Amino acid sequence: MPVGIVALGSYTPPRIIDNSHIQSWTGVAAKKVAERTGITYRRYADPGVTTSQLAAQAVKSMLSDSVYSLADVDLTVLATSTPDQPIPATAVRMQNLLKIDRVPAFDVNAVCTGFVYALDVAESMLRNHSNTKTALVVAADMYSTVMDRTDWRTVSLFGDGAGAALIAEVPEGYGIQATKLVADGAYEELVEITAGGTRKSSDVTARSAGEHFFRMKGRDVRDYLLSNIPRLVSETLESAGLRIEDIHRVIIHQANTRLVEAIAAELQVPMNRVPLTAPLYGNTGAASVPITLHQSHLQKQLERGEHILLIAAGGGITLGATILTWY
Repeated sequence: MPVGIVALGSYTPPRIIDNSHIQSWTGVAAKKVAERTGITYRRYADPGVTTSQLAAQAVKSMLSDSVYSLADVDLTVLATSTPDQPIPATAVRMQNLLKIDRVPAFDVNAVCTGFVYALDVAESMLRNHSNTKTALVVAADMYSTVMDRTDWRTVSLFGDGAGAALIAEVPEGYGIQATKLVADGAYEELVEITAGGTRKSSDVTARSAGEHFFRMKGRDVRDYLLSNIPRLVSETLESAGLRIEDIHRVIIHQANTRLVEAIAAELQVPMNRVPLTAPLYGNTGAASVPITLHQSHLQKQLERGEHILLIAAGGGITLGATILTWY
């Protein structure tokens, strides 16, 4: 039973954070931020807004342009690393906001690779549970809540947002063709928030040391991704029986514009096949892949038979690639 994406949606909050905000917080010139990151704007949720609310808005966006309704949903998987709270799952809180009853719902945390991981989990469940016909796959993150606003190298990159996809059975020859997932825990310290879990509580001492903030060793992450993503993509293409030249759109996790450009160069893919949302929204975590796919679809409608490559990378380090043929 082939499974594919049959509906897409996304949501970013209305409050715009431009590079002048970053300059005022960090003292780093707005021009330098733009040159180094290729990011001009980010979107921040207002105080009091939750990840589950962003996720619900993305689902509503998806359904507004779809023949499907919430009554069609048999499963919900939500990818996030910025949950509403430790318990219950943010997927359950989103489900309650949407008034979806008695449908399995749970979270997946693979940081910025979360959407690709969640998509694979949901596809597997559809293939193996005969009573599960459709799955709602959502990714939502609010990194504005964990940013150190004095650290320009991280606060300049991230914004808030959510993306949603509905997956269901599609005809033979369409849908998800291959997926490859990787996690390399030896590099766990490259992207982390050290306080707030069982390893280290977010107490007064931890917070005074800034250990509740997001930290990233950017150069090391870049080196790892440029060394490992080409192999990941090669293995995924081989599984699908395709070449990189066969791919119509390459949706790369929008870590920042410059890194997306570097990855595309490593893969020898021209940028006219690589949609960008980082300049407008920054890095929206797990949401960046579905947001970028949806925005690309809005700019130029996906056509039946198009081959699409999704590439994601996140803390862990985690990597994921999926090839699908649009129906």
